[in-house]
Amino acid sequence: MEKVLGLKAAKKPAKAKGRVANLMERGNVFAPACPSREIMKHVTSSWGVLVLIALQDGTLRFSELRRKVAGVSERMLAQTLQWLESDGLVERRAFKVVPPHVEYELTPMGVEAASHVAALADWIEENLGRMRAAG
Repeated sequence: MEKVLGLKAAKKPAKAKGRVANLMERGNVFAPACPSREIMKHVTSSWGVLVLIALQDGTLRFSELRRKVAGVSERMLAQTLQWLESDGLVERRAFKVVPPHVEYELTPMGVEAASHVAALADWIEENLGRMRAAG
């Protein structure tokens, strides 16, 4: 009846999540079995960092991305993109044309992750001289 009249039903108050549910949703990188460790490995691998930073400028085809991330093998780039896609950070769009046309872009969550790893990469570049002098 509410739908027929165009009325919206009052939302039920959300149940408060328990402490365990909150911990499972957030993750704990110090816990050996936490899935966040695997995602962190994908995001913070040298190729993962470079792919995320490269895609900050916008959508790229595989070949463009491979040129931009100089030194990465085709196999490693494909694997890195698959990881980042499965983690919800990169979106892959395949067009049904000949030859195949595939584009990659950051998801909204990928934009967030990229900004964090880009900040770390910037810090490393800015402090490279100091770090090399220390070692």
